[in-house]
Amino acid sequence: MARIVIAAPSEDKGTQLSRLLTSSGYDIFRLCASGGELRRAMSECGDGIALIWGGLAGVMIDEVAGDFSETFQFLFVGRPKALDACESPHIFKLASPCSGSAVIGAVEMLSQLHSMRLPHRTGGDRALVESAKQRLMQRYGIDEPEAHRRMQRYAMRHGLKMTEYAAMLLENSEGTEE
Repeated sequence: MARIVIAAPSEDKGTQLSRLLTSSGYDIFRLCASGGELRRAMSECGDGIALIWGGLAGVMIDEVAGDFSETFQFLFVGRPKALDACESPHIFKLASPCSGSAVIGAVEMLSQLHSMRLPHRTGGDRALVESAKQRLMQRYGIDEPEAHRRMQRYAMRHGLKMTEYAAMLLENSEGTEE
């Protein structure tokens, strides 16, 4: 089941959404209150569903969707005017106010889309990606989420799968990630 990153402008709304989703069996990765937190959480999570409630300071939802559309499904819940301003085709929109069952239904649909869309890595592929991350971490003194983000960004920009880029990094001792 997909992990969920929740972004909400207030802690109360984030907690309310978290309770609703966990009571329905979903795994909440993190609650975020700003655009920077949302991007960091998505990079650390790797893949899943981003549920964004209302406006969020410091984030252009269309840009985030563009950056993470390969690995995340997006649900934006907001007022009709805010939904109209959002133009990305990667974002599922739900007008508020809405019921908890509408949110659960949307998350269920996105969870199914997410599981169908993502490549399922074999143990060997996972090991290859992890080895490449380790190489980047050692070479540049960065942590695992940053290594993952750099690999993901490079792969997306160059139309590669993560495993293809990981193999290139490991074959080329001078690998470039940006």
